Amino acid sequence: MAAQFRPGNGSGTSVIGVDLVIQGNLTSKGEVQIEGEVQGDIYATHVVIGERARVTGGVIAEECVIRGHLLGTVRGRRVLLQGSAHVEGDVYHQTMAIEQGAFFEGKSRRTDDPLAGLTRTTPEPVEATPSTPPPLS
Repeated sequence: MAAQFRPGNGSGTSVIGVDLVIQGNLTSKGEVQIEGEVQGDIYATHVVIGERARVTGGVIAEECVIRGHLLGTVRGRRVLLQGSAHVEGDVYHQTMAIEQGAFFEGKSRRTDDPLAGLTRTTPEPVEATPSTPPPLS
């Protein structure tokens, strides 16, 4: 079953490094690999949460591979909890695999389209108010 999941080292992957802490939501049209800490929701096509990563928030993705800590809801067509995963939250999925050794506390809900009405491809536009910079002295 694991052969259906993409490895987390493809080209064009956005990586959140081990020493990085993000406070806020992430949105990507491609693959995101989390190795650091994210406090917010993640919207992407493919999400890989590394062994030392910590995510507090929801994950919405076509494919989600979890190796680290996640506290929040997962919505994905294909979800894989690898042996080092620690997940506390509900998982809504079409297919799901849980490897031996993974910790999972929550509800697993199989649904035909776990992403229906939830996929976020671009951030909401923010209106900017023009301001005049202060004069240089």
